[in-house]
Amino acid sequence: MVPEDIDERIGIVRHFNRSFTRQIGVLREGLLHSPYTLTEARILFELAHRERTTASQLGRELGLDPGYLSRTLAQLEQRGLTEKRRSDSDGRQFLLALTENGREAALLLDQRSRDEVAEMLHGLSEGEQQRLLRAMQEIEGILTKGFKFSEPFVLRSHQPGDMGWVTHRHGVLYAQEYGWDERFEALVARIVADFVNNYDPNYEHCWIAEMQREIVGSVFLVRGGEGEGKLRLLLVEPSARGLGLGSHLVEACIRFARQHGYHKIQLWTNSVLLAARHIYQKAGFKLIAEEPHHSFGQDLVGETWELIL
Repeated sequence: MVPEDIDERIGIVRHFNRSFTRQIGVLREGLLHSPYTLTEARILFELAHRERTTASQLGRELGLDPGYLSRTLAQLEQRGLTEKRRSDSDGRQFLLALTENGREAALLLDQRSRDEVAEMLHGLSEGEQQRLLRAMQEIEGILTKGFKFSEPFVLRSHQPGDMGWVTHRHGVLYAQEYGWDERFEALVARIVADFVNNYDPNYEHCWIAEMQREIVGSVFLVRGGEGEGKLRLLLVEPSARGLGLGSHLVEACIRFARQHGYHKIQLWTNSVLLAARHIYQKAGFKLIAEEPHHSFGQDLVGETWELIL
């Protein structure tokens, strides 16, 4: 039962914060049994997943005070973990990057983090793991700022029954909105079957979006060629459109791809899908190929889009 008294509510939140930070060990002087503080580890992790960035961009991403960030970066540079170079396009800017030692440190931190989380999950039953993940995703969804949703939403991993929903809703919506026949539904069924049968959680993921416990969207990131991810089956229900959910799903794919070592993301779509094309363009994807084709009972123009990470 949720307490009515505001002081009691504040106490519950603070107790959760203390408990969780102890659980994941962020208050230890050396994060993940390393010589790095939490802030240093966050900086190394971010730089490991970026080509080049400025200190101001990094500060905005991590929400760090500029003075504190500057001092921390200076310490990392003195330790031979980071370097800065003048931008070729703008001589007033200095770009940050990891040195070889810095990349090795980031890889070690990433592996230790994965190992600690895996150990924590290993002690839980499948049901407990699912409850934990849903609760974490719900907390993140409620507290995430910058997305103008009229209702709280959560993104979660796929569960039994979700692949049937993805196939069904693609078939129904594309028939209603674009006149595509059942052969498109058959294509979606093959894609989700391949995903389930060949699923590699280290490199692939499915996000299911829920609002008010109702599924309202989906997207997949699957393994393509060497260092390449493929974004597939982006769908947002009409009831959830106009809220930024499509962009949020695409951004989840991009974050996952960067964190798991992909160098680029490709996707295939059709020129008539104007809303989806706008989302991809806004996220930084570039149109690299077009080809007319006759599919699903319609004359279409297929498009390949690419994002270099």
